[in-house]
Amino acid sequence: MVSRARVNGPQLPSARRGDAFPAGACALPEVDAVPPPGGARLRGKSGMRLVAKAGAGLLRPGARAVIPCLWRGRCFSSGNEPVQHPPATPMLRHLLYKIKSTGPITVAEYMREALSNPAKGYYVYRDMLGEKGDFITSPEISQIFGELLGIWFISEWMATGKTAAFQLVELGPGRGTLAGDILRVFSQLGSVLKNCDISIHLVEVSQKLSEIQAVTLTEEQVPLERSAGSSVYMKGVSKSGIPISWYRDLRDVPKGYSFYLAHEFFDVLPVHKFQKTPQGWREVFIDIDPQVSDKLRFVLAPCATPAEVFIQHDETRDHVEVCPDAGVIIQELSERIALTGGAALIADYGHDGTKTDTFRGFCGHKLHDVLIAPGTADLTADVDFSYLRRMAQEKVACLGPIKQQTFLKNMGIDVRLKVLLDKSNEPSLRQQLLQGYDMLMNPKKMGERFNFFALLPHQRLHGGSHQSNSRQSKPSPTPVAGFGELVWQ
Repeated sequence: MVSRARVNGPQLPSARRGDAFPAGACALPEVDAVPPPGGARLRGKSGMRLVAKAGAGLLRPGARAVIPCLWRGRCFSSGNEPVQHPPATPMLRHLLYKIKSTGPITVAEYMREALSNPAKGYYVYRDMLGEKGDFITSPEISQIFGELLGIWFISEWMATGKTAAFQLVELGPGRGTLAGDILRVFSQLGSVLKNCDISIHLVEVSQKLSEIQAVTLTEEQVPLERSAGSSVYMKGVSKSGIPISWYRDLRDVPKGYSFYLAHEFFDVLPVHKFQKTPQGWREVFIDIDPQVSDKLRFVLAPCATPAEVFIQHDETRDHVEVCPDAGVIIQELSERIALTGGAALIADYGHDGTKTDTFRGFCGHKLHDVLIAPGTADLTADVDFSYLRRMAQEKVACLGPIKQQTFLKNMGIDVRLKVLLDKSNEPSLRQQLLQGYDMLMNPKKMGERFNFFALLPHQRLHGGSHQSNSRQSKPSPTPVAGFGELVWQ
């Protein structure tokens, strides 16, 4: 069992994962793939409707280039494929038809279709989490993880003046396990939050997962309200009486003082991949292998494409991944936090602008060839936190990324573990707690592979609350929990 951070997992051959163009690439056949007459006008419907409207200068998600020339690409191959390959999945047949109709598609369009196509997408109708799924996440490993995040939100609420109300907004809530652990902390600290009006808002595109979340979080005695055509497509009440609403799009969540949570959310947003060539940056596309009619391959675009605008002018890497959708969401979060206060906490595996090819697939807790059987495996790419920081455009303060091990230690995970161990007399439960702690904190497992990153109002780091009176003297700001030691007032 592995998390999606490639915990001690084998590496797919780089040529199969798109870190294309190894030193010996000259031995690979070069092929011409001719787009439809008049050029390949690549269009894509945005299946992942989680993004807010693009800010100035941003490429619209789903925008595609018109390529009026021949495609020349290397057919990447590890050289050890079996003679027989898996039968075509419904998603593969859909993509083959799409490519035949419009020409090669970007990696971003491939991810968007494979993960969130309304009819055949991986996330739409399946439960991919847990031991029976394709990967496992921190909340599924230990209750302590979610409890400490609950403490983080309460700590920030207290540090910024204890507003009369706040919204907790989670993007991509999985099975609802993390939200459930956070709600349990809110209930246990009811005396602290007794005068605060709290509501939960979940942004989820998967019909299957939203149903699982409702079972996990809501009170069975209170029937769910459903409205398929509404921006709020489901409503319920938590077991502790807190209202919960479900949305498909972040833009539909009401604005107001809010804490936003994105745990392993940004890594599944579609990325564009680029390779540096003697002719400049060229985008990696996905095409049909001319040798095998139902097999996909990577190819290079023959000329510049619109997404190239997201590459920094001083970029030194020879292969980069950019995620316009992530930039759009970060801009929306930054604008909301700057306007109404609150904070955003992002937890994901990633890097600070240093990695190159991270695009990979997971199926049955094992690494999976990204081009094989699309629609049956999770596709993911590491989050570039340096890009998120740039997209915030200094509207808010950014903290991190810092390693999960450091963040959880600052939040008091060792103290919490001791309390739970002291209360437990069952050897199996104690073993489970210790194994979960090891998975979360071990540098070779999740401890140094996952990172925490936060967006906060600038005034949070310079004293005063969002609602403070400017005529009052500004108190010294409380350190931000997790990014420094937890200070409980």
